[in-house]
Amino acid sequence: MLTPTNQQAMHRRQFLKWAGMSSIVLTLPFGCGINEAESSIHAKGELDPSRFKNIFDLEKRAGEAMGEDALNYLNGGADDLMTVRANHEAYQKIQIRARRLIDVRNISTSIELFGKTLDNPIILSPVGFQAFFHPDGEIATAKAAARKKHQMVVSSVSNYAVGEIASASGADLWFQLYPSPDRGVTKALLNQATDAGCKVCFLTLDTPVVGNRENHGTTLLQMIASGELEMGNFKNILPEGMSFTDPGMTWEMIDWLRANCTMKIVLKGIVTREDALLAKERDIDGIVVSNHGGRQLESNRATIDCLPEVVEAVDGAFPVLVDGGIRRGTDVFKALALGATAVGIGRPYCWGLGAFGQEGVALALEILKSELIRDMQLAGTTSIQEITRNFVTGV
Repeated sequence: MLTPTNQQAMHRRQFLKWAGMSSIVLTLPFGCGINEAESSIHAKGELDPSRFKNIFDLEKRAGEAMGEDALNYLNGGADDLMTVRANHEAYQKIQIRARRLIDVRNISTSIELFGKTLDNPIILSPVGFQAFFHPDGEIATAKAAARKKHQMVVSSVSNYAVGEIASASGADLWFQLYPSPDRGVTKALLNQATDAGCKVCFLTLDTPVVGNRENHGTTLLQMIASGELEMGNFKNILPEGMSFTDPGMTWEMIDWLRANCTMKIVLKGIVTREDALLAKERDIDGIVVSNHGGRQLESNRATIDCLPEVVEAVDGAFPVLVDGGIRRGTDVFKALALGATAVGIGRPYCWGLGAFGQEGVALALEILKSELIRDMQLAGTTSIQEITRNFVTGV
């Protein structure tokens, strides 16, 4: 019988195998740590908000604080990073058609989504292994999100367990699911999320296998192998040899989820009208147009380019969200104008986390929300609901 210590080592080996890591890393002794230079990835500096005028300033500071290997992991993607770049660059092709002589003294950014009133449409997308960017990881992120009134989605592969994050932060969280081929493991994950108070489950569809991420370094792998970073949600629930994701998953998974959890079900990773129509035939609650931040298939298609066909296919049956490439308030505005109910961000808040922990996340959120409000005023819109297709061109 495996001892708890041996079980943890086994789970770490399984993760490395699942992620397609190099044989060099797989042969590292599981008691090894990282060297002094690598430990400097969590170096801190003074946070002066006036020095960080936009998300790109935070990205630069994050690189200095986290170190090259952590930044490469966070910024990395599949193959030659063309999809990563496309996600952001596609927004530059879209222009805003501003209206004039509108009273914009009072601006409302609130929306209704999945039965909940949100203060704003900027959601924190699920990002795994956040303790790699800062020791407080997902707990710091959740605390900042709650303070700034942004909705956070916790990743299946968070370093802290979803229940621990909810308890430490007091945040009302949603949960992202990587389903295991062992439905018992998947059920255990769902139970953890439900016990933590999560009301919405984001089922990730775009990861039957892990993408070809050539520029990821080895520091994260060493920290997992040594036990310095844990996979909080998977402790003691993953059978030996079992994968974290399911390459055999089909549309039948929706029926299984409905029978095995009470959370609302959102499909994350839809990028075509064909799949949007299939989703519409099933009893789901929403879609996220997502390509995993360009970390999976090198499709060269930006999510903002995929959004209109998905919105058209859904035809208002349920909310459509979009993530990938959002760096400015104008990007948020353009996505909303093209039919997104809300947008997800990943790297921007993680740059804040890596740069200054909880305060950095809060700063990243404040920057984007402030930009969105100012852009709404300049475009002549006073509420999110007023931002329609008429306000953009070049699509």
